[in-house]
Amino acid sequence: MKKHLLLVSLAFTSLHFYAQTAKTAEECFKKADYKCAEEQYTKLADKEQIQKFQSEYYNNLGTSQWRLGKTALAFKSYESALKSNPMSASVYANLASLHSQRGSKAKALEYIDKGLQIEPENVDMYLTRAKIYDSQGKKDLAAKEFNQILSFAPENLFARTGLANLKKNSGDLEGALKDYNQLISEKPESLLYNGRADLYLKMKKPKEALADINKAISIDAKFSQSYVTKAMILFDTQKPKEACSSLDKAVSLGYEKALLAEYYTKCPAK
Repeated sequence: MKKHLLLVSLAFTSLHFYAQTAKTAEECFKKADYKCAEEQYTKLADKEQIQKFQSEYYNNLGTSQWRLGKTALAFKSYESALKSNPMSASVYANLASLHSQRGSKAKALEYIDKGLQIEPENVDMYLTRAKIYDSQGKKDLAAKEFNQILSFAPENLFARTGLANLKKNSGDLEGALKDYNQLISEKPESLLYNGRADLYLKMKKPKEALADINKAISIDAKFSQSYVTKAMILFDTQKPKEACSSLDKAVSLGYEKALLAEYYTKCPAK
């Protein structure tokens, strides 16, 4: 009887550890405290015995490390997640996105092809593939990816803004503005104000751009891309000190600093 009670007590203690640690990790991640999240997900991944859960912990660990700029560790964690659960579409999506960001477009496309075999309607993978095609100048293929998303998720903002951005990048600024105005009238979200701010910057309308980016930040103060866009606007209006503070804010929220190296060269020496 005593042995049975001891086993029950140990099991309860173990469950309490996992529950509390998982809760802490999730809270840290939501607050963009990626150092804390990294610590907690490391504990969970190291101790978890159920492979499906272990894969999820390694996946979240990889994302935390990615946002801390620890890309080598992020790759390792994502690969561990895939080893624990080779059928996790979200891991394939993250590996594809990270490879794409690091310049390994061919490798990214391989992961997308494998991931879509597991989950044919994974939005993230189509978005990453669209970005790759866009970067390669394959605008028609990029548009096809966005339209594929809209075929099963017609209200997806990323796909709809992606099509607007294709117009913007091809020089159809007025057409892109019309699309953004329509999107914002339907759903005034941070992502959309950020996109229109960038568009206004390209249209040489810094006042409107700054108003939009400040609106984007007021809606979601943790969206790191908005601070990068704000920095671009501030650089354009000859305010390098304020621009660099905005870059620092983006990095603190998880934007990879290495990707901003070119812009940091414009910052005044401290």
